[in-house]
Amino acid sequence: MKQQDDLYDVVVIGGGPAGLTAGLYLARARYRVLILEKEEYGGQINITNEVVNYPGIAKTDGRSLTETMRQQAEDFGAEFMAADATGLDVKGDIKTVHTNRGDLKTFGILVATGANPRKIGFQGEAEYAGRGISYCATCDGEFFNDMEVIVVGGGFSAAEESVFLTKYASKVTILARDDDFTCDASVSNEAKNDPNIEIHFNTEMKSVSAGEGGLVSAVFHNRKTGEDIEWKPTKSKNFGVFVFAGYVPQTEILKGVIDLDDYGYVITHDYLETSAAGVYAAGDLREKNLRQVVTAVSDGAVAGVELERYAKDLSEKTGLVPPRPTSSNYERREAEQARKAANSGTSPAPAAASDATGAQAAGPVKTSGFFDDAIRKQLDVVFGRMSRPLVLELSLDKTKLSQELKGFIGELVGLSGGKLTSVVASEPGEDEEDAEGRAKFDVEAVMPMARPCVRLCKVGDDGKPQPTGLAFHGVPSGHEFNSFVLALYNAAGPGQSVDNDTQQRIDTLGSDGGSADVMVLVSLTCTMCPTTVLSAQRIAADNPKVRAEAYDISHFPELQKRYGAMSVPCIVVNKTAADGTTAQKVEFGKKSVPQMLDLINEA
Repeated sequence: MKQQDDLYDVVVIGGGPAGLTAGLYLARARYRVLILEKEEYGGQINITNEVVNYPGIAKTDGRSLTETMRQQAEDFGAEFMAADATGLDVKGDIKTVHTNRGDLKTFGILVATGANPRKIGFQGEAEYAGRGISYCATCDGEFFNDMEVIVVGGGFSAAEESVFLTKYASKVTILARDDDFTCDASVSNEAKNDPNIEIHFNTEMKSVSAGEGGLVSAVFHNRKTGEDIEWKPTKSKNFGVFVFAGYVPQTEILKGVIDLDDYGYVITHDYLETSAAGVYAAGDLREKNLRQVVTAVSDGAVAGVELERYAKDLSEKTGLVPPRPTSSNYERREAEQARKAANSGTSPAPAAASDATGAQAAGPVKTSGFFDDAIRKQLDVVFGRMSRPLVLELSLDKTKLSQELKGFIGELVGLSGGKLTSVVASEPGEDEEDAEGRAKFDVEAVMPMARPCVRLCKVGDDGKPQPTGLAFHGVPSGHEFNSFVLALYNAAGPGQSVDNDTQQRIDTLGSDGGSADVMVLVSLTCTMCPTTVLSAQRIAADNPKVRAEAYDISHFPELQKRYGAMSVPCIVVNKTAADGTTAQKVEFGKKSVPQMLDLINEA
């Protein structure tokens, strides 16, 4: 048998529950497995605020649940790569997965790319997306506080998210196409019995209209009578619409490669193998009658075990062996615990009971005010890879938020091992402030100087901070913490790699003498915002003619009003041509680096 270093036993495309579970099973069985994810590990379940039907866990949220899965897979030796799969070559014993970061050789492939929310196509849906039309209650619910909202859909998500939206909305109206919900009664009954929810069965959304302040009216279509009914909110001037009308399978790269059904879902056989030998499918992208986290992890386990057998057979057939893991973090921890127990003459103590996040029952051990042990270990890796030091430049006012940012950055600097320093560029009181000590700013500015703010700076030849064009207004915690840490890495170098075509596009931005300023309005509870912020700042880190700054919209409502943002991320691109003429484009939704480049070029 000959070891081939660039070979994998299995490449998993998709880092949701199905892909993570398969990775866990394969790595635990000592197979070399790589999990690809182009956006964020965890998938669609990350936006679920409350999970109460996952066996063995009484209550958790989607992000905590999938982060535990990811950590388990990593502990057993699974490898991870942030990349976008662009095509498959499945002929022969050694298959190829083409990605934007190069080609990967593997015996087997598991496709677990999931599905994305389906758009219905009613009049006004595209026009007012982000300005009243939303697809994520967790991300955008807070923007409709004390307003009425309409939920379009009659399935599990529509019923569940309608109840969640009552936390914010004064009233929720559900439009369901059928004569009842299509989900379990245990879920739908909660919506039916909620006094703040009104349900219209056999009803579709036909159109929405906007006026002063946002959406002002809608037209419902009764499928039984054929009647069109004009609807207006009675408890608020404006309203919002949340669309939960099912999902579209993410199977574009599979067309012409494996068999799909008429709706684009993957057709699988008894043990989840597709029409191509060695290619398996798991999770929401495959033809099945129930799409839930529990069925996704079941798929991942079944496919993972089958791929173990497939990889073993192919290895014996070809005489090739990937560099498989010989130990894992999990095994090393167990061995260390046993060693300590042997030295002390005692038996190993049973593990403490844990919740969905893996924290011990007594609660996570905090080693500092902002960052626990797990986060500190992740930070150590990033700081260790940074090729140059950075200066974090603070602009503060007299608010508690400024004090929080100062403490947050101070602690981060203390953990950096000298890779970070901080300076205060603007002290409280230097600019005009309101009665509460909040600094005033020009909402019409291309990049408003809203405080508090932290700017990422390099150290110039003169020893002074030189702005990189990357900044965060507010405190980069919550879902924005990871994007902020990666911004540090990208600004300091070497940074996250991108494919050659994307790098060339980044480098040539502004070659005509122009420049671009990208403002991203975010919420710390939004799961789609970090990808968008990271994409914009990845571009700015390499191109001095691009600035990319993120604003926590909860602290700067003036910006939300200025751009009519009822959904996040809200992206404002201000482009200046070589002759000084300017253009602005406002768009909503998650963007990858190539998509952000497209948006900048279109402005």
